[in-house]
Amino acid sequence: MNTMYSHRILSEETSGVRPLASALKILSLLDHLGTCAEAMRLAELSRSLGLPRATLYQRLITLVEAGWVEQLEDGRFRLTLRAARLAKAATDQAGLGDRTLPILQALVSETGEAASLAVLEKGEPRIIQRVEPSGILKVEMHVGAAMSLRESASGRVLAAFAAEPVLAALKSMDAALPDRATLQAVRQAGHSISSGRSIAGIRAAAVPVFDHAGRCIAALSLVAPTQRFAADGWIKPLREAAQRLSALMEGRTP
Repeated sequence: MNTMYSHRILSEETSGVRPLASALKILSLLDHLGTCAEAMRLAELSRSLGLPRATLYQRLITLVEAGWVEQLEDGRFRLTLRAARLAKAATDQAGLGDRTLPILQALVSETGEAASLAVLEKGEPRIIQRVEPSGILKVEMHVGAAMSLRESASGRVLAAFAAEPVLAALKSMDAALPDRATLQAVRQAGHSISSGRSIAGIRAAAVPVFDHAGRCIAALSLVAPTQRFAADGWIKPLREAAQRLSALMEGRTP
């Protein structure tokens, strides 16, 4: 059971009110169902969680009654679409950009260079969050700006780690994809370097950000003028920040 939240609550100086252990156990089951790619049988859940079937069944029925889980005709259990409604509300209440801002700020503080988070939108890598350093010489890009799928570091990452349906959709749009050798090199390295041809005098390095199912959902990059480009020193902090972003996307504490 994930007790991260309860540990944080109990560590604070509060009125001494303790979280409900039974509620935490049910919410832990809900979290687990959110990691499953398909509907699960009671026996499968019992094995994966190491819980007695009777105990697990009671928690599942509680979630069914509350409207979070549904049981199919073949006996399997799956999440209802209520989870999707909550996910939308979480994004509406504090957009993804706002939630990722502290992680990008920490990355900029560590490296002294501009950090961007980009996602695929209509076949293009587009910046959804960006933090600039306080130095004099900056790279002028802004939230909402589109980048080259073929030449930019973020574009190469998003193409190299795209799921097959996404890659097929890009090809159907006649998107200007990186060549096969570049895509393979990015997959093997786990990061990408910009070609240097999309914006003169500017270079960047990027890494993928994965969700709980191992799908690439964004690219995190550091960008600087060519004279300050230092990819070897950027990859480690980029990967560490990407791991914190992945935890954030999953609802865990980064």
